[in-house]
Amino acid sequence: MVVGRVRLPVGALGRTSLTTSRPRLPRPLATRGVLMAVVEIVSFGYLHDAPPAAHLTIDLRHHFRDPHVSPELRYMTANDEPVRTAALNTPGVTDLVEATATAVAAFASGPSAGTVTVADGCAGGRHRAPSFARALADQLTAAGHTVTVHHRDLDKPVVQR
Repeated sequence: MVVGRVRLPVGALGRTSLTTSRPRLPRPLATRGVLMAVVEIVSFGYLHDAPPAAHLTIDLRHHFRDPHVSPELRYMTANDEPVRTAALNTPGVTDLVEATATAVAAFASGPSAGTVTVADGCAGGRHRAPSFARALADQLTAAGHTVTVHHRDLDKPVVQR
């Protein structure tokens, strides 16, 4: 039983084929005209110095597991697999990496050209921030962006807290 008809403007449902009335799924960002960006990612520790200037600053201090609290991980860095595993297996981290990559794509699609800078920080800059930076760099590189990563505080002494 048809109660009424809805008239939609041409193209409202996206492109369709002659054999189906379902709209096609959106193309990935890289093929929808989003410009690929040059991205600089800087990991840092808030306890060493002020955050660097950036378009996006991600604060990882309070919401994600801190490997520093584990004595066996405290003197390791994100260069060590156990630290990366501990940091990146915290619930929510992969969602934040994905959301940050989406934000970078939004900056890249804007009217201003130039490098998009992302700064991500944790307490000491040795565990969570560099692990997050590497995961973000991997995702952005896979999406076609040109990425550089700088770990400002990775090699600094462990902050005693």
